[in-house]
Amino acid sequence: MDLELSGEQTAVRALAASFTDREIVPHAAAWDRAESVDRAIVGKLGGLGFLGLTIPEEYGGSGGDHLAYCLVLEELGRGDSAVRGIVSVSLGLVAKSVNAFGSEEQKRHWLPRLTSGAALGCFALTEPGTGSDAANLTTRAVREGEHWLLSGTKTFITNGTWADVALVFARTGESGHRGITAFLVPTELPGFTRTEIHGKLGLRGQATAELSFDRVRVPDSARLGEIGKGFTVAMAALAKGRMSVAAGCVGIARACLDAAVRYAGEREQFGAPIASHQLVQQLLAGIAVDVEAARLLTWKVADHIERGLPFATESSVAKLFASEAAVRAANNALQVFGGYGFIDEYPVGKYLRDARVMTLYEGTSQIHQLLIGRALTGVSAF
Repeated sequence: MDLELSGEQTAVRALAASFTDREIVPHAAAWDRAESVDRAIVGKLGGLGFLGLTIPEEYGGSGGDHLAYCLVLEELGRGDSAVRGIVSVSLGLVAKSVNAFGSEEQKRHWLPRLTSGAALGCFALTEPGTGSDAANLTTRAVREGEHWLLSGTKTFITNGTWADVALVFARTGESGHRGITAFLVPTELPGFTRTEIHGKLGLRGQATAELSFDRVRVPDSARLGEIGKGFTVAMAALAKGRMSVAAGCVGIARACLDAAVRYAGEREQFGAPIASHQLVQQLLAGIAVDVEAARLLTWKVADHIERGLPFATESSVAKLFASEAAVRAANNALQVFGGYGFIDEYPVGKYLRDARVMTLYEGTSQIHQLLIGRALTGVSAF
């Protein structure tokens, strides 16, 4: 076991940290209030290679390993989870799925655009009636010669109003997971409409949308993978995507720790900085331990992927722990700030709001407990 970063990994982390401090941190509060990140950030992410990590260079990617990817997502999550989500979805869920399951034509067409930031992708799995129960989705694709007609609705789709291509999961056959097929659907097609969701508790700067399909016509060449194997595509994407969320949660917790330590050294009560009070140090220590534990669990997933080992359960463990740890970290940081933590002049309120959704998407905490329990016992609980 060697936890020392390579020279390349150290350089990527430093680049991501510098970018975050320069291009994200100064604007995060304003983006949150406006409920919109500046879209120019996409081109900047692509220009530095952050949208092409782990994708082969022959398809426009920037290469690198999954640990480097986690290091970048941690830094972006430290700055603004709304920006981290752009990368996690367009690269982590869509581009990686195209690289893993796509035809050569699909790779040549989509990957250079996605990795450069010339195009963005969204991952259209969740529906109004099927969140955790994704195997029973109702969006349908009906075969018509060499084309498919897609009809249905998806919701809570990150990058939904910005995306140029949607990775859409639709029912093409029997009920359950065996009847689902994946499609790469350009968002400009007739019958494809998008409505942005406003008023979110957290990730307010992120473009989250409801997608509607009214007999959207796509060629069979847009199908990603085999007919009836779409659920396999989705679960493979989410297994790695949960690592992305975990890395972003480490970033949130780090931001909470940095803010709380800084404030504790500046704020005086009873004639001394509150950092000298035992119970304040207890709060800070709790955040620090959670940061270290969550990071190591996340790095373990990346290590398993690189070595070709099974990683789905490890990814659930990392996502479960890191998301709950981010919530604890934000709660503790807010407690250190006291009343000042309750107003948006200070960042910890945003951290708490952003952290809270991490326990919900890409599998709720309860779903991950069931997945871990099944791995331990061999029994599927309900």
